[in-house]
Amino acid sequence: MRPIKFFVIALALLFSAATAVQAQQFQIKTHTLKNGMKIIVEEDRSIPNVALYIFYRIGSRNERPGTTGLSHFFEHMMFNGAKKYGPKQFDRVMEGAGGSNNAYTSNDLTVYQDWFPRTSLELIFDLEADRIRDLSFDPKVIESERGVVASERRSSVDANNFGVLNEQLYAAAFTAHPYQWPVVGWMVDIENWKLADLKRHFEMGYSPSNATMVVSGDTSLEEIVKLAEKYIEPIPSHEPPAKVTTKEPEQLGERRVTVRKFAQLPIVMMGYHVPEAMSADFYPLQVLETILFSGQSSRMYQRLVDKDQIALFVNGGSGITFDPTLFEITAQPKAGVPPETVEKAIYEELDRVKAQHVTDQELEKAKNIQLANFYRQMKTISGKANTLGSYEVFFGDYRKLFTAADDYNKVTKEDLQRVARRYFTEKNRTVATLIPEKAESEQKAGK
Repeated sequence: MRPIKFFVIALALLFSAATAVQAQQFQIKTHTLKNGMKIIVEEDRSIPNVALYIFYRIGSRNERPGTTGLSHFFEHMMFNGAKKYGPKQFDRVMEGAGGSNNAYTSNDLTVYQDWFPRTSLELIFDLEADRIRDLSFDPKVIESERGVVASERRSSVDANNFGVLNEQLYAAAFTAHPYQWPVVGWMVDIENWKLADLKRHFEMGYSPSNATMVVSGDTSLEEIVKLAEKYIEPIPSHEPPAKVTTKEPEQLGERRVTVRKFAQLPIVMMGYHVPEAMSADFYPLQVLETILFSGQSSRMYQRLVDKDQIALFVNGGSGITFDPTLFEITAQPKAGVPPETVEKAIYEELDRVKAQHVTDQELEKAKNIQLANFYRQMKTISGKANTLGSYEVFFGDYRKLFTAADDYNKVTKEDLQRVARRYFTEKNRTVATLIPEKAESEQKAGK
């Protein structure tokens, strides 16, 4: 009985916290510059620091065959010098002022993150404006970064069995939509980008009208707007990326991919087509993901790792995207266990969800986990900046984050069964399997 008591108490505390957060008056204000950049400011005077995120609506979905990987390439280039602050100066100047930064690229976005003391506000705006307005296209720097990106691809994909298999999974699952190519890009494209390709991609992707700035911390809308009007507003906007109108056709049958390369153990990956973040099925799928894969008490872990002891691990889920994506499932069979044995067990667990409702306790526990994660990220200025921006760009309005708790709570057992039956079907899945081969030296010795 102890685990059940603990669960009930934790749940009660969670919903108490949820009520408190909903009741909290977030001081959020917005402004749009004349060049089209939207600014969202969340005032938080708890510490004398600021988090500034800029979300550019440019990712691998905005590329084409021949230019794949360019969005990721610019994530690197944006730190390599502009007119005022030369190569390597962006990091040095920011760190010298007590700040730090990072960035990430996805299928849909390129996001730049700055964290710094409020005393450095104007300096950070000067740094950001310099690289948006006057990024350097020095041929030597371009070739240097081309080599860096190629090396990153070799290590994260070519020399990584999970990376290779995942790349093949998406290439097979998508036949029309640009989610079919990797964010890092195909090597042949990385080696052959032209300067004109780079300049065209930068002009459309880094236009102020194609960006949303989110600021959280010890500042105010008035202060941010004043700095933005001085540093950002004079930067002209350009035509944004062309609208992605391609829709992936409905998959009409299971697809299979086999990769054979040196490995100690096989890998099983599968992807089911699921809808984008704006879909009404987004929250049910998130809750179902938690029941199936979150922690050692999840259904898949209990079945594959604990009970049957046929896999070293199993995980799964889908991301937040502009367009329909994949719900991925990955498992690694134990030594001597055929991949098809693991596959069969996964399908049986998915069939269980389709055949009968999950328990009340499973449903409430999953909501508990989702809500706890949601509120945990809202406790820091960095988490708030990222969450505000994510809801603004993916859900169309940052204010939708304030109804997220209700959206999770509205999910029913019937919803979970419905989405499982709709998406986890044989004809809707693509399966990729890595089959280990011996190293060349072993093969020769065997001969």
